[in-house]
Amino acid sequence: MPKPPAAKKPAAPRVLAGTVSITRQVHFNAAHRLHNPTKSQRWNEEKYGLCTNPHWHGHNYVLEVTVRGQPDPETGYVLDLGALKRILQRAVVDKCDHRNLNTEVDFLRGIIPSTENLVIAFWNAIEPHITAGRLQRVRLYETPRNFADYYGPDAG
Repeated sequence: MPKPPAAKKPAAPRVLAGTVSITRQVHFNAAHRLHNPTKSQRWNEEKYGLCTNPHWHGHNYVLEVTVRGQPDPETGYVLDLGALKRILQRAVVDKCDHRNLNTEVDFLRGIIPSTENLVIAFWNAIEPHITAGRLQRVRLYETPRNFADYYGPDAG
């Protein structure tokens, strides 16, 4: 009796070569005050206007984080977006959501919480947790029309 033909091993799926940027967006709400304590109240009011209100003000922040790299040959991912979501949740959202950024967030203590300073601080909090690819950009929307981008300390 002839042997049945051996089953062919399935061909390995292809992953295309190329560098890809992936982005995850998260949201949080927080209060802050723009205030330089080494300056007079008048100076602060001239520089920051209503944003130096001693009773704080809030924003519905949108944080976008972009990771750049080559797709993994086994998964096709640069970095699993679910894993990136968990990193952002632990590193930023859990610490900042419904908080006063001036007084309640350890890694922001003593920093003027401008959008510019926040993107740098968030990069520093996120970057050590990126396990694949390379952190490329942190973008923070303070309002739908006002945002800041940070491309890392080596971006120039």
